[in-house]
Amino acid sequence: MKALVLGAGIVGITTAYELNRDGHEVTVIDREPEPANFTSFSNAGLFAPGHAYAWSSPAAPKILLRSLWRGDQALRFKFSTDPRFWKWMWRFWGECTAERAALNTTRKVKLCNYSLDVFHDTVTRTGVDYDGRTGGLIYLYRSEAALKAASAKSCILSDNGCRIETLDRDGVAARDPALAPVKDKFAGALYAPDDESGDCRKFSQNMAAWLKGQGVTFKYNTTITGFEKQGDRISAVMTDRGQETADVIVLCLGVYSPHLARELGHDLAVYPVKGYAITAPMAGRNNPPTIGGVDEETLVAYAPLGDRVRVTATAEFSGYGRSHRPQDFETMLATMKTLFPDGADWSKASFWAGLRPMTPEGTPILGPSRMKNLWFNTGQGHMGWTMSHGAARITADLVAGKRPAIALDGMLAVT
Repeated sequence: MKALVLGAGIVGITTAYELNRDGHEVTVIDREPEPANFTSFSNAGLFAPGHAYAWSSPAAPKILLRSLWRGDQALRFKFSTDPRFWKWMWRFWGECTAERAALNTTRKVKLCNYSLDVFHDTVTRTGVDYDGRTGGLIYLYRSEAALKAASAKSCILSDNGCRIETLDRDGVAARDPALAPVKDKFAGALYAPDDESGDCRKFSQNMAAWLKGQGVTFKYNTTITGFEKQGDRISAVMTDRGQETADVIVLCLGVYSPHLARELGHDLAVYPVKGYAITAPMAGRNNPPTIGGVDEETLVAYAPLGDRVRVTATAEFSGYGRSHRPQDFETMLATMKTLFPDGADWSKASFWAGLRPMTPEGTPILGPSRMKNLWFNTGQGHMGWTMSHGAARITADLVAGKRPAIALDGMLAVT
């Protein structure tokens, strides 16, 4: 069949791979000039089933409210006049119970673990380079109380297939010698030995090049403007460069998915949550991190990617704006200069802000739409790199009429 993938971020690229693998004639459309040029441009780089907690938790509303007068909160709330923002926030608030957080976390971690298996198979089959690094990820805690609480909380992950180890401060230094000079700042850490890291954008771009060699067509600088419908099918996808037709269409447009889905009668609960990223060169430095991790007190994540380090933080509930100011990165820089003062050339850092396509639950929206030939694969949020491979395989299986490898409770589009 002829398949059309809308979007060339990590979700669209992995979807194109899985559809091509199944023998479909695949075309990918994106408004950007190259793959992974929007949300996937500068993500955290962590492939982290061992950190697959739902953001909607009992603690989230208090953090968001504190952010109205404190600028150091990991979750930030800014008022908006957009009605869709308030509708989404109301649904997010409704997910912030202990019961819903546990359910959403369970669903997330199952998808993430499955996705890790699919990812390994993809890399084995294609040999695509992405500055990958195995050896686990480390989640650092500064107080004994926080470490003890995190260890207890991690049972929901270990019960669903993640290996989680608790480390004391000496164990932290052993796992990453770069942390040895500052080990006394921490009570310890949780260590997920099966977690990984890698450059999502580099993977996407190298995979796109590999797919071109397999006959996949890419049409960049092409904006999708709407659909032409005939009965219960989409007869054409309209763009600013003409129309495209296909037997199967998969919508992978991240934060812009709801805009087109509304045209088909769907109200997708996907809304942007802004994140901030720093990238700094590591070449020639004395003590860079050897594995990625998260400082859980500030929720600053970091990952060594080849000759550079990526640092990310903050979830800002503020709409579609992507602007940023120097003060937005102060906590991130201060944290990294404390952990790895000579781990990178922080004076040469570059700064970026992007929009994560979040659902209130934190799980993606997958499956068929009201139109018989349109499928959804969107809403992976802050774990697009981690979830994308599994979500793409699930999408290809659904298109083929096969039963997916994992249950999709809470993820299927409401039709």
